[in-house]
Amino acid sequence: MRRDSREPLGLGSAITMMMTERGMAAPAAGGNVLAQFDAIITAAAPELAGHVQAVAFDPATGRLDVTPEAPAYGTKLRWTAPKLIAAANAKAPNANVRTLHILSPAPRKAGPANTPAPDRPAPTATTAPVQGHTPSDGYRRAVEAHRAAAPAPRADTAVDRAVERQTAAMRALSRRAFPEPPEEPAPTAHA
Repeated sequence: MRRDSREPLGLGSAITMMMTERGMAAPAAGGNVLAQFDAIITAAAPELAGHVQAVAFDPATGRLDVTPEAPAYGTKLRWTAPKLIAAANAKAPNANVRTLHILSPAPRKAGPANTPAPDRPAPTATTAPVQGHTPSDGYRRAVEAHRAAAPAPRADTAVDRAVERQTAAMRALSRRAFPEPPEEPAPTAHA
């Protein structure tokens, strides 16, 4: 019976309600999330649309695997993950997406949406050398002021003496463990 005790609930509806209450999803939900991913990403983060691809969805764990086309898009995905999960659950209510797993960046496969238009020429790489810029006078003065204001390193004589004692002790132990062989007398010539 329903919680408000009005009328009995059918078996299918009872199972669906039980699965929803326990965070379970029907197996068909995975295909639904993957099929609607473009609308989900557009709703959550429109700047990522066309740069992120849904690869897999595991309805048992609620994990959605996505692949960005560049590391920068992966970083943006990490920042907008809660919004993306909320949008996925709003667009596909039976999916119950709980986590977003961001895979290594991979370029998107060429398709009708992301192939360059034939009337536009393909971008070419520039061969001009990259010139480094010289720092401004203000920057150089600030660095010099910092170096002048930085305290000089102080030598701790107690630490130096302890290091010398430790080094002497290690040498003594080394000489005891590995004694030098006695020198052999030089051969004398017999006449």
